[in-house]
Formats: sequence, C-alpha cells, structure tokens
Amino acid sequence: MLIGQLGYRADEAQVAERLAAMHSPSAQVFVALLDDAVAGCLTTSIMRVLHRPAPVGRISMLVVDEGLRGRGIGAALIAAAEAALSATGCGLVEVTSNLRLAEAHRFYERLGYSRTSIRFARELSAPAACP
Repeated sequence: MLIGQLGYRADEAQVAERLAAMHSPSAQVFVALLDDAVAGCLTTSIMRVLHRPAPVGRISMLVVDEGLRGRGIGAALIAAAEAALSATGCGLVEVTSNLRLAEAHRFYERLGYSRTSIRFARELSAPAACP
C-alpha cells in the first residue's frame, strides 16, 4: 500500500473508509495509474482563512511508488492538483510534509515551492468525529 511508503499504517478498509469520509467539494484525491496499477496518489483540501483574500489549497499527501520515482509522476500529480485548486479560486497552494522526508522537501523546492512556515501538531487523546 502506497501510504505505508510514507511511514503511515492503513489497510485497504481504513483507506476506503477515509476516502468516503473525505467526499466533499473542498477535498480531492488524484491518482496516477501506470499500466492499470496505482503509481501515485495526492490529496488536496481547500480552506477559507481570515488572513488571505482567496482560499488556500493544501496538498496534504503525495506519494509515488518507490520503484517509480524519478519518472515525473509526482510532478504530474502536483501540476494536476495546482490546476484544479486554481480553477476553484485558490490564491495559494501549501504543501504539508513530515520533517523526516528530506528528499520530498528537495522535490517540492525543485518545483518552485518555498519553506514559508512551521507547522505544529499535537495528537488528541480521543479524536471526536468531525461533521
């Protein structure tokens, strides 16, 4: 499973459940196929924020199969996401990436992304269901 290549655990049933929960006009999933097999996946969301005049698009996950990296699949997924986010009126695209993924950070920088902020996270003890 591709998500495992990012260091996260999720079986097919969990991924299917999460995909169903993401069904929203403000969330999209992009899938790259190569010879009818999943080669990569990218997820986006759109946020309205008070401090920006236009919505902000966020790429929250990008993974390309380890054996297929370097073939332009990730760049093609990013280009598709940027086009879709732009078409919905987003004025900025942010990428979230785990600190341990230094190679991914270099990939984003090669595509013109800049390090602009630091994100802080805290696990909640009992996550509540979100509407």
